[in-house]
Amino acid sequence: MKQEVLPASIIKRIEDLLPISILVMMSTLPLVEILGRLFWRGGIPGSIVLVQHLTLWVAVAGAMLAARSDRLLALSTQSILPDRFSRPIKIITSGLAAGVTTCILLAGLDHIRIEREAGEIVAWGIPAWVMISIIPVSFAVLTGRLIWHAASTARGRLLASTGLLIPLLFHLFTSAGDTGVLIPVSLAIVIATAFGMPIFAGIGGAALLLFWLDGTPLNSVPMEAYRLTVSPMLPAIPLFALAGYILAEGGSSKRLTRLFSALVGWMPGGTAFAITLVLAFFTPLTGASGVTILSMGGLFLPVLLKAGYPHKTSIGLITVAGSIGLLFPPSLPVFLYAFKAEQSYEDLFVGGFLPGILLVLVVGGWAALRGHFSGASTTPFQSGEAVAALWESKWELLLPAVLLAGFAGGYATLVETAALTVLLTFVIECLIHKELRILQDLPRVFVECATLVGGFMIILCVALGFTNYLIMDEVPDLALAWTQTHIQNPLLFLLVLNILLIIVGALMDIYSAIIVIVPLIIPMAAAYGINPIHLGIIFLANMELGYLMPPMGENLFLSRLPFRSITGQSLSFDIALRFDPGHYGTGHNLFTNHDAWIGPMALQ
Repeated sequence: MKQEVLPASIIKRIEDLLPISILVMMSTLPLVEILGRLFWRGGIPGSIVLVQHLTLWVAVAGAMLAARSDRLLALSTQSILPDRFSRPIKIITSGLAAGVTTCILLAGLDHIRIEREAGEIVAWGIPAWVMISIIPVSFAVLTGRLIWHAASTARGRLLASTGLLIPLLFHLFTSAGDTGVLIPVSLAIVIATAFGMPIFAGIGGAALLLFWLDGTPLNSVPMEAYRLTVSPMLPAIPLFALAGYILAEGGSSKRLTRLFSALVGWMPGGTAFAITLVLAFFTPLTGASGVTILSMGGLFLPVLLKAGYPHKTSIGLITVAGSIGLLFPPSLPVFLYAFKAEQSYEDLFVGGFLPGILLVLVVGGWAALRGHFSGASTTPFQSGEAVAALWESKWELLLPAVLLAGFAGGYATLVETAALTVLLTFVIECLIHKELRILQDLPRVFVECATLVGGFMIILCVALGFTNYLIMDEVPDLALAWTQTHIQNPLLFLLVLNILLIIVGALMDIYSAIIVIVPLIIPMAAAYGINPIHLGIIFLANMELGYLMPPMGENLFLSRLPFRSITGQSLSFDIALRFDPGHYGTGHNLFTNHDAWIGPMALQ
């Protein structure tokens, strides 16, 4: 038995080491740049370019990790279906996804050939084709794992592997410009995505199909993915996510809960308001509201119930408050929106500050009123406890101020600020409070962070090609012309847009929506004279509401797991879902006691 397990264990450790090494390099090189400017009047030549290229590597390496545990971002419609339907559907959708990844794999190999002929050097003498080689390697791994997870039997996996013939079938039976395949293949992609095919495969398949029909080489998809390396902003996304994970895995949530409870716990409904503040603080740090619910829902629900808050109110508060912090820095969706919309992320954060505060006050105030009229208990204000809690939380409270001073003062770029955030959170949790052990806990935190980041950034990789085709084919212009024909009033346009975005948020995750929807609505809003920053806040706020909207509002599904495991009760929106063994680890704090997984998204 040991001879069979050991090789798999070694492979797993090697694969874990890749994203860990990448994140360490991405965190270290910007810090060297800061030190170089301060003491040596210069950093390491080419290091920033290398960090930008490592963004692509952490995206695809994280996607491989997500595929390893079958946690690629996808609608989990299959969990609603009986086994006799869900199993064959899983085989079909996995086979189609494997066909898409095989096409991208072949296109990636062609891209490498082109780059080798060009002979471009990235930095430190590293050829560009070497950095690009991670694309076909990762998609080869994704293909194998999609087939492996398609079924638990050799027969089922063999059936799923027929998807590998999709590139051959297109080559034999279709030709560029053959529009006869557009409708049936498009319908197959949409239906497969609705029934659980990974979202990146659905968007990537659509991009491949459209480029094929247009006569454009399929290597355009990996070429567009390579554009991740030219953005000076995108490396901040995995770094801020890593800092948030370190804080969430450490004891920051306990210290902040103690602080806010000491400050506002004496108020009617003060416990609910304190928990709202903590959740709003952590959501932008972890990058996804689902992570906040899973990691802290099990901690806060017993506190609310013990204080006398109604069961449904307590669940509703944590479910809603798990997403209302997305407008605050360093929210990953805000950075991604700024990148896609070509807007200033600083202006977006400034524009979203007051709406974000308003959301916190409304949600916290609603829960506080519910608790007050239900007779929830309060805690008397004690100045000694407040001072002690403030002193214990001083490092978490100083963290935003230090980072803001460094970035706003011009001492550090955005990526350098993100790297500095990682360093400070490491010092706080590992060296000062010693909540995390460096060798035992940090590797797991790095791997979980890479898995989350890879889950949505692989969508970004393939969606860049999809949106590029839409722009080339003038789809935004056509949509604008139709809208202006039927809607003349800007206020009516905003009303329709808000309704549309809530529906989009209920059916899509926020990262997919940013990539697909934002390029379509930006020219429309400009035609009606709507400020692009205003549009961004409207978009992101509606995505927050979409988390809570049936049929696929993520937070509704995500909150079932930790809350049901604690109370043994079904929620008011409970539907007949089946629980399957999940793949999330049982870490020190994050995901503790969550040994099963359910939700509309397979990663969030």
